[in-house]
Parts: sequence; C-alpha cells; structure tokens
Amino acid sequence: MAQDWDIKPRGLACAKCKTDFADKQQYNSALAFNDDGYLRADFCDSCWSAGGINILPYSSWQGVFKAPPPQKEEPLKKESAENYLRKLMEQDDASQINVIYILAVMLERKRILVERDVKKREDGVTIRVYEHRKSGETFLIPDPHLQLDKLEEVQQQVMDLLGWQKKDKQEQEEKKEKVPAEKD
Repeated sequence: MAQDWDIKPRGLACAKCKTDFADKQQYNSALAFNDDGYLRADFCDSCWSAGGINILPYSSWQGVFKAPPPQKEEPLKKESAENYLRKLMEQDDASQINVIYILAVMLERKRILVERDVKKREDGVTIRVYEHRKSGETFLIPDPHLQLDKLEEVQQQVMDLLGWQKKDKQEQEEKKEKVPAEKD
C-alpha cells in the first residue's frame, strides 16, 4: 500500500483571492483528501472568514506567514535529519515507518517541525500533521505507536543513518590519543 507521505508546501498566496501573503500575516490552512491524495490550500483571513471555500477539510489550522529567506548555495550538501526524512518519505518504503517517525519527532524537538493536528484514518492508522516552521511545508507522518522494547533498535537505526556512531568512535579515538600512556 502506498503511503500518503507527500510534502505539501505552504502557499505564497491566498488560494481564493490569489493575493500574496505578507511577512507576519496570519493565514489559515486546510488539508483535504481527494482522489489524487492530500490537497493543501492556504487562505488569507478575509477569504477564510467570508466562507465559500470549496474544501471539506480533513484538518485545518492557523499560522503566521514568514517570507522565505533568499536561497543561498551551500558549497557542500550536509546530510541532516531533515534531509534523511525527506529522502525516506520519497522512497515510500513502509519498512522505514519507525525511522521516519523518530526523525519527525527529532525535528519537532529541534523546533523545525510543529505538530498541527493528529487524525485517525478509516483503516485505524494515526496520522500526525506537521508543518515546517520556516518553509511552511506539510508533512504527513504515520504514527507507528512504537513499543518501548522496539525503541532502542529504531534509535540505533537513526544513529547509523545520521552517522552519529562514527563521530562518537572518532571522538573516543581522539581522546585516547591525547591521554598520555601510563608509566609502568
């Protein structure tokens, strides 16, 4: 079964009146489900309040628009939890659901993602709706309801993915080299 892990970007303009959002302007988001999957639409306060919006929302929330900063080229792409989350979601591999969930929770703790809603699908799967604080993208993350006895295994997978063990081993080796050998 294909997962609905599409990332939905926040609109730069109202979906109804097409007026561009201004920096720090409040907007309303509606997430709906149709035959093609999830559809996100963002509206200015006046269009939202006036009604006449042809979307039956699966989920809705309010946010404050932050104008995207100008893009600058990075000389080297660094792999991060966010990059891996995006890659794993694109791969659409159901076996990675636990890792995807842990990466999303990590990004929530780092205040990169904010949970906007929690919904239960008809098939019983709990979906956590996250929004990226800077870009406004929407992430739909299935909650695997991890059991405590499985958590350590998933943490190990995430640490391996992010290369944290390699860094820890390198730091331990460097510390050993700095400590003078004991005299016999």
